[in-house]
Amino acid sequence: MTYQIPPLAAEVVAGLPYPAVFATISGSHLYGFASADSDLDVRAVHLLPLAELIGLRTGPETLQSSGVRDGVDLDVVSHELAKFCRLLLRPNGYVLEQLLSPLVVATSDLHAQLVAAAPGCMTRYHSHHYLGFARGQWQQFEREPKIKPALYTLRVLLTGIHLMRTGEIECDLSTLVALVGVDLPYVPDLIDRKARAEKEPAEADLRHRLQKDVDRLTALLEQSRDESRLPDRPSTGETLHRLVVETRLA
Repeated sequence: MTYQIPPLAAEVVAGLPYPAVFATISGSHLYGFASADSDLDVRAVHLLPLAELIGLRTGPETLQSSGVRDGVDLDVVSHELAKFCRLLLRPNGYVLEQLLSPLVVATSDLHAQLVAAAPGCMTRYHSHHYLGFARGQWQQFEREPKIKPALYTLRVLLTGIHLMRTGEIECDLSTLVALVGVDLPYVPDLIDRKARAEKEPAEADLRHRLQKDVDRLTALLEQSRDESRLPDRPSTGETLHRLVVETRLA
C-alpha cells in the first residue's frame, strides 16, 4: 500500500467533536484503485464523555459528514466505541476493514487492543456480507456498466475468499489477485483506466468476460465458506465488553 495520506485527513480527525480512538482511510484508496477525483473516505471511532452516556442527554453514536475541502470530496463517518464493538460482533466486513486498514490517520493504545481482538471477531458468516456486497455492486454494474462497480465487485469477492481461507483481511485488489491465485489479467488495465476517469464505461466484450469471472469468483467464495475453518460465532464478546467497561471507568 503506497498511497500517501494527505495532511487534510489528520486535520479532519482533529476537528471531530470527541476524541478519536483511531481513524483510517477506507474506500477506493484502501482498495488500490483510487482516481484523482475519488472521495477521501475517513472512518473513525470516537469516545463520548461519561456525562453523555449516563445522563438524560446522550451524545451521538454516529457522526457523519460530507463535503468538499481544499478541493477534496470528503466522506467522514465515526462510530462511538460501544457501537463499533457491537458492529464488530456481527458479520460486518466494513468495520473489520476499517479497523485493520493499513492507512492509519490516528491511533492509540485502545486501537491496538481492538486490532488484537479482531481475529476473534471473524466468522464464516462474514461470507454473507461479501456475497451480498458483491451482488449489490454487480447489480449496479448491470444497470450502468462502469469500471468502478466492476472493480468493487471483484475486490469484494476476493476479500471474502481470502478471509474464508486464511482468517485475514486484505483489501488491495492487486494484492488479492496474487494471494487468491486467480487469473484476472485485465485487472491492471482496469485499475489504470479507473485512475484516469472515475466513471469510465466498460465495453461489451469486457462485460461478457466480467460476468464469467464474477460467477466463478462467487462460486469460489461459496466453496471457501463451506470449507472454511473459521468459527460460526465470534469468540471475543467478553473481551470487547471488558474493554468498553474499562475504558469508561478510566
